[in-house]
Amino acid sequence: MEEHIREIALRLKGLREVLEISVAEIASVCGINDDEYQELESGEHDIPIGILHRICHNYNVELSAMLFGDEPRMSSYYLTRKGHGPSVERSQHYKYQSLAAGFANRKADPFIVTVEPNKEPVHLNAHAGQEFDMVLEGTLLISIGGKELTLEEGDSIYFDAARPHGMKALNEKPVRFLAIIL
Repeated sequence: MEEHIREIALRLKGLREVLEISVAEIASVCGINDDEYQELESGEHDIPIGILHRICHNYNVELSAMLFGDEPRMSSYYLTRKGHGPSVERSQHYKYQSLAAGFANRKADPFIVTVEPNKEPVHLNAHAGQEFDMVLEGTLLISIGGKELTLEEGDSIYFDAARPHGMKALNEKPVRFLAIIL
């Protein structure tokens, strides 16, 4: 997990340097201060998906390129076999598996997200656009804008992703869900 975070941080710093973007400018895009942004580039802290999404959207970069380091190449279709999409552990408790990493110019980013049970409070995140989540296995607690909802297998939710939101696995079992970020 820590190696993935360092790799993403290196790609983030490389993007900023190649585009000749100041720390202040990119921190402003992220909605954080300069010091907080530099902590993300250090590779010592997890980079919230919402911040990556904002950067990618603002600078016209594919989210999968930032997460996985590969540029999408396919334009007619991209097939992901069960369990074989590129994946990254975003934190000790979240694992994202991309379902369309190789498709160029996507309008949405679909992932299978696995959330491991933990005792920590729900970590909130926000990003531009909208999000669709559908529980495939387990029971998911989702907090959106201060409201907590419990989703069971087969339940889905569509919401404004600019609202602070976060997920937590319930019943001491992992939860898997399909997340589509638009």
